[in-house]
Amino acid sequence: MHRVRYTAERGMNILIAGCGQVGKSLAQQLNEEGHEVTVMDVDERAVKSVTNASDVIGYRGDCTSLAAQIEAGIKDMNLLIAATNQDEKNMLACLIARKAAKINTIARVRDPQYLEEMNFLKDELGLSMAINPEQVAASDLARLIQIPSALEVDTFAKGKVSLIRLVIPKGSVLDGLQLKDFASKVGTAALICVVERGNEVVIPGGNFRLAAGDSISVTLSLENLTAFLTKVGITARRIRNVLIAGGGTIAYYLAKRLLEMKISVKIIEIDKKRCDELASALPKAMVIHGDATDKTLLMEESIEDMDAVCALMEHDEANILLSLFVDKVCDAKRMIKIHRNSFEEMVAELPVGTIISTKKITAEYITRFVRSKQNSVGSGSDVEALYRLMDGRVEAMEFNVGEDAKVTWGTLKDLKIRKNTLICCINRNGRIIRPGGNDKIEEKDSVVVVTTQRGLHSIDDILE
Repeated sequence: MHRVRYTAERGMNILIAGCGQVGKSLAQQLNEEGHEVTVMDVDERAVKSVTNASDVIGYRGDCTSLAAQIEAGIKDMNLLIAATNQDEKNMLACLIARKAAKINTIARVRDPQYLEEMNFLKDELGLSMAINPEQVAASDLARLIQIPSALEVDTFAKGKVSLIRLVIPKGSVLDGLQLKDFASKVGTAALICVVERGNEVVIPGGNFRLAAGDSISVTLSLENLTAFLTKVGITARRIRNVLIAGGGTIAYYLAKRLLEMKISVKIIEIDKKRCDELASALPKAMVIHGDATDKTLLMEESIEDMDAVCALMEHDEANILLSLFVDKVCDAKRMIKIHRNSFEEMVAELPVGTIISTKKITAEYITRFVRSKQNSVGSGSDVEALYRLMDGRVEAMEFNVGEDAKVTWGTLKDLKIRKNTLICCINRNGRIIRPGGNDKIEEKDSVVVVTTQRGLHSIDDILE
C-alpha cells in the first residue's frame, strides 16, 4: 500500500487503530475534512461497520503488531490515532508506530491510574498527544454545573474567556432587542456570537433582532458572568449538591472535581465492587449501592432536593429514563451521557437536559490537533482550540497568529472577512480585546472566531 505524503491542501494520511464508536466517529469526521483515512481492528465486522459508513480504507489486523502496521501502510502515514478500548494496547501501538515511521501519534488513555504519570508516559513513548475522553467530559460537566443556567460552556484564552450558550427568557431585556443597541442596553463586557432560532443558525449582524426562546452563544469573562445574567433576567442560582447516577470513570473524575469545588456529591452505582472502589477513592462522597432507575430508591435519596443530576450509566435507555423522571419531580439541572448516534438525534427533542458525548469530545480534540499539524506545513497560525456548536453547524476556534499571517496587514474594517464569520475577541498577552473596526490583529495574538464555514485551518482562512 503506497500513499502520497500530504500537503496543506491535500490533507494527511491517518491510520486509526480501533473501530469502536470513537474510531468510527473520528474516521467519519477526518474523512469529511479531506484526509486519507485507514482504519484497522482485529474484528472484521467492526472494520466493515466503519468502511460502510465512511469512504475510508479498512484493514483487519492487530495494531500492536509491527508487521500488521507496516502492511496497513504505517510508513506512508503522517499520524496514528490509537483508540482501542485498552489503554496499554493504545500506548504500545503508538510506541511501535513512532519507532517504525517517526510519525505523530495520539493515544486514547482512560484509566485514572495513568493520569498522574501522563507527562512521563508522553515523553517516554514519544506521544504527540494523549487524550482522556472521560476526564475531558467530566471537566465539561463541571463547567456546566458551575454555570447552572448554561446549556453549553467552552473556554478560550487559557480560561480568560468563556463561550456560554443560554436561552433568552420571556421578559428579558434581550427580547426584541436589535444587536446594534446591545452595548447601550446591556454593556460591552459580552458579545453575542451565534443565535439559534428553530432550525436556523445565524452569525448575527447589528440589525438582527433577538427574541425570547432564542438560543444564544455569548463570549464574556467569568468575572462578568453574574452581572450579565442579572442584567438579561436569567436567575443564577448556585448548585450545592449533585446526584451522579452510575459510577464509571466519568463519574469518578466528575465527583473528584465537584468535591474540590466544595459541592456535596451522591453517587448511585449498581455494582457492589465498584461502590467499594469509589468509596475508597472518594471518601468525602456518599456512595450508594443500588439501581439509579429505581423510583423508590431515588425518592428515599431525596431526588427532589437535588440541584443537579448527572445520568452517566452505561446504558442510554437508563440515562434517558432517569432524566425524564427528574424532569417530572424537580427543577434540577440535568446532564446525560449518550453513546449511540441514533439515540442522540431522537433524545435532542426530549426534555433530558444537556447531552454529553465522549466520542464527540474526543473527535473535537483530535481534529484540533490535526488541523494544527496540517497548517504547520505552511505559514500563518495554529488552531489552539476548536469546539463545535449547535449540533455541529457552527465552529468556534482560537488561532495563534504567526508572523506571516495576512490578517495583520490592516485594521479589521479593512479586511474582507468571509460571510457568516465573526471575530469574537483578541487575546494580546493576557489582555482581552473586544474587537471593533479600528482594532488590528497583531503577531503573537490569539484570536477567537465563530463561523458556519467548515474546515478553517488558520486565521487567514477567515478572509475571502
